[in-house]
Amino acid sequence: MKKIIYIITAALLVLITSCGEDFLDTRNLYEKSLDNFYSSPQDINEAMAGVYHSLYTPGVHSMEGLAANLLSDLMLGGGGPDDKSAKRVDAFIDPEEDTYHDLWKMSYNGIYRANAIIEKVQDADYSEYFFTDAEAIDFKNQTIGEAYFMRAFYYFRMAKFFGGVPLILSTEDPRNVGRATMTETFAQIASDLKMAIETMPTVAFPAIGTERYGHANKWVAEAYMGRAYLFYTGYMTNMEGTATTDLPLADGGALTGTDVAGYLEDCINNSGYELATDFRNLWPYSYVNTSAGETVLPWAETEGLEWVGQDGHSPTFGTGNYETMFAIRYAFGDWGYGQYYNNRIPLFFGLRDNSLVPFGQGWGWGPVNYQLWNNWDDTDDRKRGSILELGVAEMGTQAYEGDKGDHETGFFNKKYTTIQHDGDDGVAGMFYYLYGLSNNDMQLWAAQDYILMRFADVLLMHSEITETATGMDEVRIRAGLTPLGAYSLADLKEERKYEFAFEGLRWFDLVRWGDVETAFDYTLDVRNSGVDAQYSVNYRPETKGLLPIPETEVRLSNGAYQQNPGW
Repeated sequence: MKKIIYIITAALLVLITSCGEDFLDTRNLYEKSLDNFYSSPQDINEAMAGVYHSLYTPGVHSMEGLAANLLSDLMLGGGGPDDKSAKRVDAFIDPEEDTYHDLWKMSYNGIYRANAIIEKVQDADYSEYFFTDAEAIDFKNQTIGEAYFMRAFYYFRMAKFFGGVPLILSTEDPRNVGRATMTETFAQIASDLKMAIETMPTVAFPAIGTERYGHANKWVAEAYMGRAYLFYTGYMTNMEGTATTDLPLADGGALTGTDVAGYLEDCINNSGYELATDFRNLWPYSYVNTSAGETVLPWAETEGLEWVGQDGHSPTFGTGNYETMFAIRYAFGDWGYGQYYNNRIPLFFGLRDNSLVPFGQGWGWGPVNYQLWNNWDDTDDRKRGSILELGVAEMGTQAYEGDKGDHETGFFNKKYTTIQHDGDDGVAGMFYYLYGLSNNDMQLWAAQDYILMRFADVLLMHSEITETATGMDEVRIRAGLTPLGAYSLADLKEERKYEFAFEGLRWFDLVRWGDVETAFDYTLDVRNSGVDAQYSVNYRPETKGLLPIPETEVRLSNGAYQQNPGW
């Protein structure tokens, strides 16, 4: 229920603080405006909800995780014969001229709202709302730092897909400015993250409180500094041919690898985040439901799995989730106010035309490349914890019927797929039963949060930047593997592939490493709606790993924007 209230608040805020001139030119019936809205903590909480609201994108292909997974070498297009857009994204063909428009629009909505908070809170005084001046200062610093982080997040989200983008840094800036370069864009991202790190209070995760779960904090900003550093230096070196080991700042300075490693070390040593004891406990399939006298997944109980949940360190499930650092929080959608408030990735990546317990029906996008399964060490807990093998009793898929869709490989992802239980109301979604809701619509069941940053990534990024094995080995040990004891980039690449399969990171790793041009050198035997076929992808190197800017934006810019090469 907490998540539902959060989303409704955010949705209402959009009506009050929508982005752009329409808001500025409309009489506010509730006497709230940019001049007086930020006067109380309640105003700030509502305004910040508006910033986070831009994480949600109505257009399916504008969902970062869905698009990045289809682009990667680990997933195929899939779906049925009519699911042409998934196949075209997978094949590096733009399905339509505005495929990714909502990613662009919603990011700038979030940036505008973050700009408003940064401008209006700087000189505000909230001391009358708190017991001590220190509490008021912490509230103000958290607000400003969080706004800087979210502005950096949205620019980073766009830059990974589109490259350099227009930099709009105040509510008064013109909208028709040209695109910044990749270097200028990342300089602003780094500067905003640095400001966020230096501004937000230093509070360890267990003390932050579950009500702040899903919000950014200092540690999340430090983790994203590592991610921005690795993407920028990798992209410039391997895709642009301009070797660099520094991340520029907007004021002309730069952050070195040593600087960024220091941020990650601070996060590792002081944040309070830690790895879950079992990798599989991060995912909802590990929830052992004994309703109707049956467990959801036989081996989940046999192997002692216990879902850590998705509400911070709440003891509702097991010992609580100390690994998830930043996530898009989802609840249940509604056909009246928007399906995109529930997580559609499990729906689109679920089993096509198969309704099993515990794995429910979906649209069959993203079948897994079977080479990943074949090459994965059987002793690695993450193999069967990430990939759903079809037609296997141990997996709970013995009743699976094939030949329902295209690009069938015999494997689907297991992290983000529809989970359903057989309870008093019959077969229904896992979260339907957990939250006691009345809307039994399989298309709106997926209240699974989408994880954007895990503590495991902090450990692996630290290993990559420092070229040491410590963090990498910690992740390997958690997976039941022997530590390597020595670092190599080849080992690091393999570790990231297995740790983060289907989490939307693989595509960006391939791009920044410069491996994208060779990642698709294979042909697979598949089944297309019951017919044997072969699958291959022709990546186009002229795109340099970037996607097309929405054509609508190109036209509206009146020549200020140039389309990315290859599109």
